[in-house]
Amino acid sequence: MEFQNIYFLGIGGIGMSALARYFLHEGKRVAGYDRTPSHLTDELAAEGAEIHFEDDVRRIPAEFLDPAATMVVYTPAVPQDHGEYQYFVSHGFCVEKRSQMLGHLAEGKYVMAVAGTHGKTTTSTLVAWLNRGVTGGGSAFLGGISKNFGGNLVLGAGARRAVEADEFDRSFLRLYPDVAVITSADADHLDIYGTHEAVKEAFSQFVRQIRPGGFLIIKEGVDIVLDNPQITVYRYSYDVPCDFYARNVQLLEGGHYRYDIVTPGGVVEGCTLGIPGWVNIENSVAAAASIWCAAQAEGTTPDAERLREALASFAGVKRRFEFYVNTPKQVYMDDYAHHPRELA
Repeated sequence: MEFQNIYFLGIGGIGMSALARYFLHEGKRVAGYDRTPSHLTDELAAEGAEIHFEDDVRRIPAEFLDPAATMVVYTPAVPQDHGEYQYFVSHGFCVEKRSQMLGHLAEGKYVMAVAGTHGKTTTSTLVAWLNRGVTGGGSAFLGGISKNFGGNLVLGAGARRAVEADEFDRSFLRLYPDVAVITSADADHLDIYGTHEAVKEAFSQFVRQIRPGGFLIIKEGVDIVLDNPQITVYRYSYDVPCDFYARNVQLLEGGHYRYDIVTPGGVVEGCTLGIPGWVNIENSVAAAASIWCAAQAEGTTPDAERLREALASFAGVKRRFEFYVNTPKQVYMDDYAHHPRELA
């Protein structure tokens, strides 16, 4: 990228902060605005970003006021009448949504995208961790803080890039994945889409954008139109027999499980997952399927022992089924942003 300066409107968002971290790592000058301070803005400032919390053009650092040197990235949460946004647009800056920038950063990579109205953060983080455990490499842009990696940006060698593909504002339609997981396509963000049918059509369009020769891994029972004849479609589930599913599921102490993962190429026996909850078994099956498909594209199969080790060592995502107190008398757990369908 020819721009030396990257300015973020909404820099403290979970997706925006991952992009900011990426450009800091790339040696770019990074600055931005957010409405309120947070632990993420504190961390970015410690890493070298210049951040302020007032919508005031006078607070923009002087070196970021040159349109020839500065790219502006904004989140859809920033309103169109935001003063700094209006300044950049009216003064000829290159201004892009977060999703557009993420699409640029996916170019030239083997993109492993996870979409869905729920389940995508844990599943995409699992994909990133399994990539690291099985191949030793891989990068990722995540929508949560991975407890294994200690952040929402994963840097690593190799072409594989795991991405959380967000349906909000149709952002995921900026991606052209090689492997795509769809965990769900329920009625959500109806302020954007209007109807459930429009949500489902957006997911169908996402499927059409999977690259020729690629793979779709979709949860059993998700009802959307699948009309991309150039890809291979697999179904996955918790324990309903299909292409990828868990069998011989045994509950262990502390809410953990032992199970086998059935794949089209055989069975990975004796898996355990480092976090509790049966729904996370389902997420792990989807993530393992993604790893299996990427290996198939390379003409190999994942090493079963490395896969088991990676699953067992997965520490989860902050604010996703995260226990702060877990004793026989007291349990305090933080679990974020459930869709009503998950609670039904």
